[in-house]
Amino acid sequence: MADEALYEFLHSELVGYVTEKSARENKKDDLSALEYMGFSSGYRIIERLTKERPRFNDELDTVKFICTDLWSTIYKKQIDNLRTNHQGVYVLHDCAFRFLSKLSSGRQYLESAPKYVAFTCGLIRGALANLGIKCLVTAEVQNMPGCKFHIQVQRS
Repeated sequence: MADEALYEFLHSELVGYVTEKSARENKKDDLSALEYMGFSSGYRIIERLTKERPRFNDELDTVKFICTDLWSTIYKKQIDNLRTNHQGVYVLHDCAFRFLSKLSSGRQYLESAPKYVAFTCGLIRGALANLGIKCLVTAEVQNMPGCKFHIQVQRS
């Protein structure tokens, strides 16, 4: 329980630090630093999780691993829903995203939601990058505290 609270406090301090720094530098809504922190964290975490695991068979198995094992390790629950079009687009839906559940569910907080999901977008992208999948990850928040993460695999 204590480590979960520490993770939430650390995340909120990171968000505060990056947004204050962006405001001082007149870079409104520049969340690239948060996304990069998430990327490097996800890249490292996935190495530990897959250390003694055989290679994944395909892209879908890899994304399923992200939805179950990685999400359970980081957020103490699995992704609520995974959708795909089997052409490189995946949508991960978390009905009660941990960092948004502490905010009010009112519509007035929707505009501040992107800064609370930027780290996780980077986390997913970093984990997939380490597993050999180059992708673009974006987040969509329509109803608090739910969040949808869109993964667009980039084919070379």
